[in-house]
Amino acid sequence: MSEADLIDDTGPDDGGEPAILPLPLDAWHRARGGRMVEFAGYHMPVQYEGVMPEHLWVRESAGLFDVSHMGQLLFRIEEPAEAGADLDGALESVLPGDIAGLKPGRQRYSLLLAEDGGILDDLMVTRLPDENPFDVRGLYMVVNGATKFDDIAYFLDQLPEDVLINHMEDQALLALQGPKAVDALARLVPGVRDLVFMTAGAFEWNGKPLWIARSGYTGEDGFEISVDGEHAEALADALCEQPEVKPIGLGARDSLRLEAGLPLYGHDLDETITPVVADLGFALSKRRREAADFPGAERILAERENGPAVKRVGLLVEGRQPVREGAAVLGADGGEVGRVTSGGFAPSLGAPIAMAYVPAALAAAGTRIQLSQRGKVHHATVTAMPFVPHRYVR
Repeated sequence: MSEADLIDDTGPDDGGEPAILPLPLDAWHRARGGRMVEFAGYHMPVQYEGVMPEHLWVRESAGLFDVSHMGQLLFRIEEPAEAGADLDGALESVLPGDIAGLKPGRQRYSLLLAEDGGILDDLMVTRLPDENPFDVRGLYMVVNGATKFDDIAYFLDQLPEDVLINHMEDQALLALQGPKAVDALARLVPGVRDLVFMTAGAFEWNGKPLWIARSGYTGEDGFEISVDGEHAEALADALCEQPEVKPIGLGARDSLRLEAGLPLYGHDLDETITPVVADLGFALSKRRREAADFPGAERILAERENGPAVKRVGLLVEGRQPVREGAAVLGADGGEVGRVTSGGFAPSLGAPIAMAYVPAALAAAGTRIQLSQRGKVHHATVTAMPFVPHRYVR
């Protein structure tokens, strides 16, 4: 990921200039030499030591990411609840997952869908157990930072009035990722070893409440920790005092998720892409497919049955030069038939990789294709994803 990729114009404020905000750990990042850039409306660290060493450190040990730009939302039914009030049904009107079947402490990846089945955002939703630090009976959701305000507006427009949404802007979110993340965190927060991938629970650290999920965005084992912004710096200090942990920037976060074959909204996903085209069909639960009661169901289920015209695929690029987002996929006649949506050098593989949307006829693993970037033709081979195996603890 280049610095140019990380500049995000979030739109003008009343003064006509982009409104760039600090995160709770802004001073903490700067004090540790974080190179700050504008991303998703915030100043965020792109790197500390460098993308390559930070990437490899996460693969070997544990890295701490500040992801407080993400939107943390709570959904509940207004009390006293009226007869027929249905929080799960309300969320299922815009998500294709089985929300009603989600058990307390269980987390699920899902998609916010437009009426035509296009993806407005991808997100994580969790059923809160009775005991949780938010003192809410309902659902906890994490959405992308660059889309969170649009998401909230869409939820407010689409959901019944008795569904209340709390945007927890004062909560920080830290992601501790890597094979040794559990060792570091367990010293500070006993009990986290009991979590497995896509489960979450309430914990305490020094008397401070935490909400911790065993998940992340690197393909490695790890945790996402929601903590009051006032306590984020002390917790980050305590984590980085552990010998396994170093702070890691956005650059390595991007290269890690690319190796893991994980799409990034606004790059690999957008409202023109459906779940089937994006190879995210697993987010369509069986019950919801059978009921065909989610936005864009007719279109999406037809794509699932007949196959989409284009597909998201992984590419192994020949040579050493990375092929970046926007590069053209060329057909037999040399014309553009697809596009690269993410690309870069994979430190774990020592080679460039990419994700692209290509015609279905070119989507089979082993297919050789040509890419055009700045007038130069590159050769690549379609490959299965992830590029680097996931190491989740199930």
